[in-house]
Amino acid sequence: MKRVLVLGGTGFIGRHVCEKLHREGWTITVPTRRAVNAMRVQHLPRVTVIETDVHEPGQLLDVLSGHDAVVNLVAILHGSEGEFERVHVELPLSIAEACAADGVRRVVHISALGANLDGPSRYQRSKARGEEVLRGAGLELTILRPSVVFGAGDRFLNLFARLQETFPIVPLAAAHARFQPVWVEDIASAVAGCLRDHTLPASSIGHTIECAGPEVFTLAELVRLAGRYGSRERPVWPLPAFLGRLQAGVFELAPGEPLMSRDNLASMSVDNVATSSFPGLAALAITPSSVKSVAPTYLGQRGGRSQLLDYRHNAGR
Repeated sequence: MKRVLVLGGTGFIGRHVCEKLHREGWTITVPTRRAVNAMRVQHLPRVTVIETDVHEPGQLLDVLSGHDAVVNLVAILHGSEGEFERVHVELPLSIAEACAADGVRRVVHISALGANLDGPSRYQRSKARGEEVLRGAGLELTILRPSVVFGAGDRFLNLFARLQETFPIVPLAAAHARFQPVWVEDIASAVAGCLRDHTLPASSIGHTIECAGPEVFTLAELVRLAGRYGSRERPVWPLPAFLGRLQAGVFELAPGEPLMSRDNLASMSVDNVATSSFPGLAALAITPSSVKSVAPTYLGQRGGRSQLLDYRHNAGR
């Protein structure tokens, strides 16, 4: 039975990845700084949760020992230049060094669609630098680049549905930004497929794979869909660029994780859609599911102002 270390296994995508790998017979280790964060995965019999800080290289090497592969899902959406560097660049460097020291070769790294060394946002540039660090480490590496990820428990469509349960209108920055949303279960299947690899038409090792759904939407269209599939659809008021920046700046001052930041706006200045420069999910024998087929099954089940406040509270933990 093979063992995999899943970094970021307590997060939204990580929980789905752990469940998928568990069903496929993997033994999984999930490190976390606070074991209480792992409640949604520690019930799985073959999941071991270890309380540690993987940003400390010595501790990362300790938990890596004895594993056959690493999946890295650790990421942040908001932060300073230094915070993005620490999470998106220094951690991949630590992973590469720990793998070299322990002899682990197989790594699946979750990056982001739009990662670019010359990208307009700190997020995109740091994601690209993290990819470069791993590519130069001589690993058996697969990089997955998802667009925005949706699914039960997401902080994307759920958030917009809850906002429309609370407010009569949605003032929206970057309303015309384009996305190709991908279902979280398709990402989990992609990770499992990469680790399975021998069953694929061709090995994913050495490849970057764009993970995108079958349809492209503007942000405004996604907000409207979230309201429609939730309890109510409110009018969307697209904000001009200067008001969008002002709104994002105000959000950054609020406690907890902001609903949107100025760096998010910079990311959305370029389309978050598949470029066709890299293979897509079809290379992993996955037919991606659409927002319209999945979102109605989970939106609208929980709502109201209390849920919006719960989101803000939990985001600040």
